[in-house]
Amino acid sequence: MTAFADIRQSLQPELTRLDELISSSLDSSNTLMNQVIGTYLRHKGKQLRPMLVMLTARLFGGVNENVLTAAASVEILHNASLIHDDVVDDSSQRHGQETINAMWDNHVAVLVGDFFVSNALRLAARTADLRVINTIADLGKLLSLGEMDQIYNARYHELNEEAYFKVISHKTASLFVSCVAMGGYCTGADDESIEAMRRFAELFGLCFQIKDDIFDYFDSKAIGKPTGNDLREGKVTLPLLHALNSTTGPESEAMKALLRSGEPLSEEEIDSLIAFARANGGIEYAYATMQRLREEAAAILRCFDSPVTAHFLSLFDFIISREV
Repeated sequence: MTAFADIRQSLQPELTRLDELISSSLDSSNTLMNQVIGTYLRHKGKQLRPMLVMLTARLFGGVNENVLTAAASVEILHNASLIHDDVVDDSSQRHGQETINAMWDNHVAVLVGDFFVSNALRLAARTADLRVINTIADLGKLLSLGEMDQIYNARYHELNEEAYFKVISHKTASLFVSCVAMGGYCTGADDESIEAMRRFAELFGLCFQIKDDIFDYFDSKAIGKPTGNDLREGKVTLPLLHALNSTTGPESEAMKALLRSGEPLSEEEIDSLIAFARANGGIEYAYATMQRLREEAAAILRCFDSPVTAHFLSLFDFIISREV
């Protein structure tokens, strides 16, 4: 059994209750809505985010009803963002499964995503903890800003790491930060401890997105998206950014000119950009960055005297080494 599977197994009773809570919360009087959601919920994914809520709760006390409710809230909001992203990106598959917009249409997908958002807020309100409610509300704002930042960078050719990290902090890391904050709020953790775990989760989320971005530079059917898909959508990620900003000469200038042309990239141009990133140390740099972030995260965990910290570090190692 892998470390990730072992952690999931240790949380299985709580995850089972989570699934039941999510399913009951999303039940409606509309037959089509129930049909779409029932099909969607058959594929739950890794459930990393609710796992982080629960592990944080264990670090600070234990998993109670408010912890489960907060975990369900953030998982539903996360899925709402994925459903809406698939519409925006016109995606027909996610991790090998047909998307809602592909199975039905964009109209249905947008409405289902909106239904998810409303139910996430309802669950947050059920905790009667204003901090949890504010966390979910702020999270929705950050996810939207992250997507808008990404669009801005693509359109105005912001080819620097600062802009890249701002995007992934908003669009990815904010979810993980919200998870540990809610786990702390629901168990009465002190502000200093919650703040430390928020920084851990920020590092965790940054690594998660960097690894996701690395996948775009290699062929893999398991990932559920074609190689170079980020570049097709105008997204320039860390491996290519590093290659562009650490090299000089005609080839580097030619690659920058391609990205700044404002024209859709051809398949040959995408292949050239990927090859350029790989040949100029982009992948190695991305892995080195993840390792640096991991070392900072490990130092934060050493401040807590709990066996639960081993699970957090195992999850961190899992997201760096995962193949999908």
